Parts: sequence; structure tokens; C-alpha cells
Amino acid sequence: MEVRWPILLIIIGAAVVTFLPRVLPLIVLSRIQLPEWGTRWLKYVPISVMAALVGQEIFMRDGELIPLQNNFELFAAFPTFVTALLTRSLLGTVVVGIISIMVLRLLF
Repeated sequence: MEVRWPILLIIIGAAVVTFLPRVLPLIVLSRIQLPEWGTRWLKYVPISVMAALVGQEIFMRDGELIPLQNNFELFAAFPTFVTALLTRSLLGTVVVGIISIMVLRLLF
């Protein structure tokens, strides 16, 4: 089997570009002590990112707002959200979400 050097260099470059942004902050932040307000602020980053991703999926399609009467994702989000609050189970939440959207699409 022949190694194509341009392809190998592209793969190595992609690995480095993917690896560095993940490792460098970890190395830098492990050596310094963040202030208490910084630690508190960082705790909200995953929640905000998840809310932005979920909100976009629920309320928008093809860059436009979905009308409420056609928004099955929004109606399926209600039982899913309640399940997440009550059970704190990722598996249960995902199953309820999938079943909710399936039932809504089957009925309408």
C-alpha cells in the first residue's frame, strides 16, 4: 500500500488543529487558580450552549421561525422538559422526547 504524502499531511494537520484548541486551555487553566466569580461564570457555559442549540432546533427551520400550529418540536418539548425535571435521567428524557415527537407526527 502506498502512502500519499499530501493526504497524510492533511490528516496530521487536521489532528493538530483539532487537538490544540482542546488541550491548550486545559493545560493553561490547570496551572492557574481562577477567581471565584470566574468559576461561577464558567458553570453556566454548558447550560447556555445547550439552551442555544435546543432553542434553535425547537423554534427555527431553514433559518425562519416555525409557526406555532406547525411546531411539533415545541409541543414535544413540554413532556420532555417535565421528564427531565422530574427524573433527572438522560435516557428517560431522550425516550420521552422521541416518543412525543413520534406520536405528534403520527397523529398530525
